[in-house]
Amino acid sequence: MDVDALVTWDAGKRYGRRWALAHASVRVPAGGVVALVGPNGAGKTTLLHLAVGLLRADAGRVAVFGASPRAATGSGDVGFVAQDKPLYRRFRVDELLRMGAALNPRWDRGYALRRLRGLGIDPGRRAGALSGGEQAQTALTLALAKRPRLLLLDEPAAALDPLARRAFLDDVRGETAARGITVVHSSHDVAELDRACDHLVVVRGGTVAHDGPVDALVAPGQSLEDFVLRALGGTRPAEAAA
Repeated sequence: MDVDALVTWDAGKRYGRRWALAHASVRVPAGGVVALVGPNGAGKTTLLHLAVGLLRADAGRVAVFGASPRAATGSGDVGFVAQDKPLYRRFRVDELLRMGAALNPRWDRGYALRRLRGLGIDPGRRAGALSGGEQAQTALTLALAKRPRLLLLDEPAAALDPLARRAFLDDVRGETAARGITVVHSSHDVAELDRACDHLVVVRGGTVAHDGPVDALVAPGQSLEDFVLRALGGTRPAEAAA
């Protein structure tokens, strides 16, 4: 039996007296593309940070391929691209690749160089001199060069123009489908995710409101966007209060 890519059992994270995420239970099967949607401040980023091991749960449990998030990330099983595309701006791209090789046991430098050159990104340029789209693609390349089994995306294309965003999302779909990587993609643009996702997680009010295959949640003739709007009380995710 395949081990699920990500499972949380009543997971919670607290800051002082406020629970950013509480009683969150999710089961993400391996090999799928998961849309993670919800209003700003609903707990999406907190959930992803628990999954990648950047945060520790204050309640419940989190497992990635049956292991702790930190163990899974340390072994190279998890790739993560954050919304702010955290690159060391003073580093040249090639220096970022060398750092990746030092930190990741399954690092594929040849793949990274081929992908960057195919995108027209010179490894000799400094990360801070790249455009927003180039930075997003570089961050994605660094995540994919780890050869992860699970890729977590926290709205990395949110700040890009429509053409660059579409190119980025098309690249994600192509690269991950070719390798059978499980993807959890947090985004405000439900219409974009509708074209590719087969599993849906809706987060609202700091907990998980819906979690399951799209076919099981969304009625025939209903769009994913309509389902999410109803689940969020008729408010588009990008317009909901933080």
